[in-house]
Amino acid sequence: MVKINDNETIDDLQLNGLRIIQNNDSFKFGIDAVLLSHFVKARKNAKLIDFGTGTGILPILLSAKIQADKIYGIEIQVEMAEMAKRSVIMNEIEKKIEILNIDIKDAFNHFGYDFADIITCNPPYFVANGAIKNPSDTKAISRHEVLITLEEIINQASKVLKHNGNLYMIHRPNRLVDVIFFLKKYQLEPKEIQFISPNANKEPNLFLVRANKGGRAELKFHKPLYVYDMKGNYTEEIYNIYNGVKMDVFDKRG
Repeated sequence: MVKINDNETIDDLQLNGLRIIQNNDSFKFGIDAVLLSHFVKARKNAKLIDFGTGTGILPILLSAKIQADKIYGIEIQVEMAEMAKRSVIMNEIEKKIEILNIDIKDAFNHFGYDFADIITCNPPYFVANGAIKNPSDTKAISRHEVLITLEEIINQASKVLKHNGNLYMIHRPNRLVDVIFFLKKYQLEPKEIQFISPNANKEPNLFLVRANKGGRAELKFHKPLYVYDMKGNYTEEIYNIYNGVKMDVFDKRG
């Protein structure tokens, strides 16, 4: 029996019987994690690392969607990593997923060069600034570059990825120039981008990107994805992407 701590809930993802433990006071997974998991394409027996795994949502979702050899989730926050480990045990997927309580900045020291076929990352979206009053808060760490910067994430991904491996990331459009600059700096070639908007009348507030290590310069833009129709309902595309994943257990990251 997996221990459930005070103020934690077990949420049914309604996907292959998978469930996840979440703390009501901490950062919960968002729609961005579901969109990123759908964007990832992997060949059979690939090795995958999720940078900053948080609750472990990406490894758990991907375990049902791809036939990876092994999925590693790395998370610096002790309590978050421990909670993610309990979710893995609860789902009896320990052979597929290993959660590691390590810093992303130590990924190369742990895995070495040319280890992973795929790295996924749902990074902090905002640059840290003086407005952050409690930098140890889990929500602050998840949303702001308190413990690691975008450049450090991409640098580590470039080292750990195999030649022709792929980095999949989701981010905010106002950081698009930064993302592309650092990808190019560390020999990761942007190959695919898809913008995500709340609806057809609003500007994008997220984008997905795939970058290939050592790939040639050729960038494809996918058709924009709209989350809601003009009546405020989820679009057909979003329903297809969720594919059963319960829609009322995620936080919006602001």
